[in-house]
Amino acid sequence: MSLLAVTKLMKSYGGVHAVRGVSFSLAEGEVLALIGPNGAGKSTCFNMLNGQIKPDVGSIVFRGREIAGLTPRQVWALGVGRTFQIAAAFLSMTVIENVQVSLLSHDGALWSLTGAVKKRRRAEALELLDRVGLARQAERACAELAYGDVKRLELAMALANEPKLLLMDEPTAGMAPLERGQLMDLVARIARERKIGVLFTEHDMDIVFEHADRIMVLDRGSLIAEGDARFVRDNPAVRAVYLGEGLAFSQQEAQP
Repeated sequence: MSLLAVTKLMKSYGGVHAVRGVSFSLAEGEVLALIGPNGAGKSTCFNMLNGQIKPDVGSIVFRGREIAGLTPRQVWALGVGRTFQIAAAFLSMTVIENVQVSLLSHDGALWSLTGAVKKRRRAEALELLDRVGLARQAERACAELAYGDVKRLELAMALANEPKLLLMDEPTAGMAPLERGQLMDLVARIARERKIGVLFTEHDMDIVFEHADRIMVLDRGSLIAEGDARFVRDNPAVRAVYLGEGLAFSQQEAQP
């Protein structure tokens, strides 16, 4: 049984068909990329999976349960984590306090982090920070972190509810090239160790081709291609869509 099974998902806004009958599945431990030009429907798909938008038609089955139409909080409670294109963290708190907030929210015991409460779930928070390479910066103010480290912190926070599915919207946006690869190496390793299915959107084709086990391509709300990096890279329809956007594939990518 697939971790996630999406069937004939559709969403329209007036006469605009944002998503047209999209179907796909995702397995445990698999890293799946969802790509496409601007306006292809990627964000709408993500927001339906996350519960922010209710689909007009279609099914979203997560771990055998229909989740289409549930609220973001309900979806999160079932084991779906999410990161955003613009990293979301509490800049006024320390690094470890950000993770503690996420852990306490998962416990349903979210209170002000003052006094003795600062000790709650501290060991678990440090373990998550160590996993993403931030343990040495645990006591630093989040506002002092480099942007790449904020992205790592956001990943630690997303892992606090022990997700089985992780939705990552432009996870490397705003990062330096070296940091992008390092972050996605980390994501792929954690996904396989914990058997977490990862679905991510990304505009950096180097990151997509290097780190995705499988790639789906949307154009004008429809799925036009799905397969491994070689298949997608060489697909005429995909090349036409991206070349039309002014995005050419590099010579290195074009080699077999």
